[in-house]
Amino acid sequence: MQYMLLIYLDEKSLDEAEREACYRESTELAEQIAATGQYLASAPLHPTSMAASVRIRSGKRLVTDGPFAETHEQLGGYFLIDAKDLDEAIAIAARIPMARRGTVEVRPVIELPGLPPALPPAPVAERPRRARRTVDGARKR
Repeated sequence: MQYMLLIYLDEKSLDEAEREACYRESTELAEQIAATGQYLASAPLHPTSMAASVRIRSGKRLVTDGPFAETHEQLGGYFLIDAKDLDEAIAIAARIPMARRGTVEVRPVIELPGLPPALPPAPVAERPRRARRTVDGARKR
Protein backbone atom coordinates (compact mmCIF):
# COMPACT_ATOMS: atom_id res chain seq x y z
CA MET A 1 0.00 0.00 0.00
CA GLN A 2 1.18 3.53 -0.70
CA TYR A 3 1.57 6.04 2.12
CA MET A 4 2.09 9.79 1.96
CA LEU A 5 4.38 11.05 4.69
CA LEU A 6 3.58 14.76 5.05
CA ILE A 7 6.28 16.77 6.80
CA TYR A 8 5.15 19.76 8.88
CA LEU A 9 7.37 22.23 10.69
CA ASP A 10 7.71 25.91 11.42
CA GLU A 11 9.45 26.92 8.21
CA LYS A 12 11.24 29.76 10.01
CA SER A 13 12.78 27.41 12.59
CA LEU A 14 15.71 26.34 10.38
CA ASP A 15 18.66 28.45 9.34
CA GLU A 16 20.25 27.82 5.93
CA ALA A 17 22.90 25.43 7.28
CA GLU A 18 20.26 23.37 9.13
CA ARG A 19 18.07 23.29 6.02
CA GLU A 20 20.97 22.04 3.85
CA ALA A 21 21.85 19.38 6.46
CA CYS A 22 18.20 18.26 6.47
CA TYR A 23 18.21 18.02 2.66
CA ARG A 24 21.36 15.87 2.74
CA GLU A 25 19.98 13.58 5.46
CA SER A 26 16.63 13.30 3.66
CA THR A 27 18.40 12.41 0.42
CA GLU A 28 20.33 9.67 2.24
CA LEU A 29 17.06 8.32 3.67
CA ALA A 30 15.47 8.37 0.20
CA GLU A 31 18.42 6.36 -1.14
CA GLN A 32 18.11 3.85 1.72
CA ILE A 33 14.40 3.24 1.19
CA ALA A 34 14.90 3.16 -2.60
CA ALA A 35 17.32 0.28 -2.05
CA THR A 36 14.48 -1.66 -0.37
CA GLY A 37 12.04 -0.85 -3.21
CA GLN A 38 9.81 1.29 -0.98
CA TYR A 39 10.69 4.73 -2.34
CA LEU A 40 8.22 6.28 -4.78
CA ALA A 41 8.88 10.05 -4.56
CA SER A 42 9.86 12.88 -2.25
CA ALA A 43 10.50 16.60 -2.37
CA PRO A 44 10.84 19.59 -0.11
CA LEU A 45 8.45 22.45 -0.78
CA HIS A 46 9.24 26.13 -1.23
CA PRO A 47 8.16 28.40 1.66
CA THR A 48 4.50 29.29 2.07
CA SER A 49 5.29 32.76 0.70
CA MET A 50 5.48 31.01 -2.70
CA ALA A 51 2.13 29.23 -2.24
CA ALA A 52 -1.27 30.05 -3.66
CA SER A 53 -4.61 28.76 -2.43
CA VAL A 54 -7.47 28.17 -4.86
CA ARG A 55 -11.15 28.00 -3.97
CA ILE A 56 -14.28 28.05 -6.09
CA ARG A 57 -17.20 29.85 -4.46
CA SER A 58 -20.48 30.60 -6.23
CA GLY A 59 -18.82 29.58 -9.50
CA LYS A 60 -15.99 32.10 -9.11
CA ARG A 61 -12.34 31.23 -8.73
CA LEU A 62 -10.68 32.82 -5.71
CA VAL A 63 -6.89 32.73 -5.62
CA THR A 64 -4.99 34.00 -2.60
CA ASP A 65 -1.29 34.05 -1.87
CA GLY A 66 -0.03 31.75 0.84
CA PRO A 67 -1.50 28.71 2.54
CA PHE A 68 -5.19 28.49 3.33
CA ALA A 69 -4.93 27.64 7.02
CA GLU A 70 -3.22 29.70 9.71
CA THR A 71 -1.00 27.37 11.71
CA HIS A 72 2.30 27.35 13.55
CA GLU A 73 3.57 24.47 11.38
CA GLN A 74 3.50 24.46 7.58
CA LEU A 75 3.65 21.63 5.08
CA GLY A 76 7.33 21.54 4.18
CA GLY A 77 7.67 18.43 2.03
CA TYR A 78 6.68 14.83 1.55
CA PHE A 79 7.78 11.28 0.95
CA LEU A 80 5.58 8.91 -1.03
CA ILE A 81 6.42 5.33 -0.08
CA ASP A 82 5.23 1.79 -0.55
CA ALA A 83 4.90 -0.08 2.76
CA LYS A 84 3.28 -3.37 3.69
CA ASP A 85 1.26 -1.75 6.51
CA LEU A 86 0.85 1.30 8.72
CA ASP A 87 3.48 0.11 11.21
CA GLU A 88 6.12 -0.09 8.48
CA ALA A 89 5.12 3.36 7.17
CA ILE A 90 5.39 4.80 10.69
CA ALA A 91 8.86 3.27 11.10
CA ILE A 92 10.01 5.03 7.93
CA ALA A 93 8.34 8.30 8.98
CA ALA A 94 10.27 8.19 12.25
CA ARG A 95 13.52 8.23 10.23
CA ILE A 96 12.67 11.51 8.44
CA PRO A 97 14.95 14.24 9.86
CA MET A 98 12.15 16.73 10.50
CA ALA A 99 10.32 14.22 12.72
CA ARG A 100 12.80 15.41 15.37
CA ARG A 101 11.71 19.06 15.02
CA GLY A 102 8.23 19.02 13.54
CA THR A 103 5.53 16.48 12.73
CA VAL A 104 5.29 13.79 10.07
CA GLU A 105 1.71 12.84 9.23
CA VAL A 106 1.31 9.32 7.82
CA ARG A 107 -1.67 8.80 5.53
CA PRO A 108 -2.59 5.90 3.29
CA VAL A 109 -3.10 6.86 -0.34
CA ILE A 110 -6.35 5.93 -2.08
CA GLU A 111 -5.37 4.37 -5.38
CA LEU A 112 -8.04 5.34 -7.90
CA PRO A 113 -8.33 3.13 -10.98
CA GLY A 114 -8.05 5.02 -14.24
CA LEU A 115 -5.60 7.70 -13.11
CA PRO A 116 -2.72 8.22 -15.53
CA PRO A 117 0.67 6.92 -14.37
CA ALA A 118 2.94 9.38 -12.61
CA LEU A 119 5.64 10.93 -14.76
CA PRO A 120 9.11 11.69 -13.48
CA PRO A 121 9.61 15.40 -12.73
CA ALA A 122 11.17 17.58 -15.43
CA PRO A 123 14.73 18.74 -14.81
CA VAL A 124 14.79 22.05 -12.94
CA ALA A 125 16.12 23.97 -15.96
CA GLU A 126 13.09 22.86 -18.02
CA ARG A 127 10.42 23.81 -15.48
CA PRO A 128 8.34 26.89 -16.26
CA ARG A 129 8.81 29.89 -13.99
CA ARG A 130 5.82 30.24 -11.69
CA ALA A 131 3.99 33.52 -11.94
CA ARG A 132 2.47 34.98 -8.78
CA ARG A 133 -1.24 35.72 -8.80
CA THR A 134 -3.31 38.53 -7.37
CA VAL A 135 -6.39 37.93 -5.22
CA ASP A 136 -8.65 37.96 -8.29
CA GLY A 137 -6.48 35.30 -9.98
CA ALA A 138 -4.65 37.59 -12.42
CA ARG A 139 -1.01 36.75 -13.05
CA LYS A 140 1.84 38.98 -11.97
CA ARG A 141 5.60 38.42 -12.15
